[in-house]
Amino acid sequence: VQLQASGGGLVQAGGSLRLSCAASGRTLSLHGMGWFRQAPGKAREFVAAISRNDDYTPYADSVKGRFTISRDNAKNTVYLQMNSLKPEDTAVYYCAATDKMWALLIRTDTYPWWGQGTLVTVSS
Repeated sequence: VQLQASGGGLVQAGGSLRLSCAASGRTLSLHGMGWFRQAPGKAREFVAAISRNDDYTPYADSVKGRFTISRDNAKNTVYLQMNSLKPEDTAVYYCAATDKMWALLIRTDTYPWWGQGTLVTVSS
């Protein structure tokens, strides 16, 4: 499975961005997909995830109410709509995918496949 993330960029505080992550390869085996982020000097952290049939969408407390994750299985793509962005949202955002049916989607070690990352910079 290959993941290609896109949509990052520079935005002012309060603005919005939509990240996309397109999967290719053995996509029929995929179940959960997630977004993580890593700020300079910090560990990678969970942002949001979505189960295969959209019935489970956990969010980190820091983004709840501002970010929305969604997926289009026909296009093998997962999205992260980010609104009301804050400077502390600045990070490299990574998408990830797993073929594990019952998995803790908030954990990094759940995901065997990762995208290359896309940089989001929020200016104050």
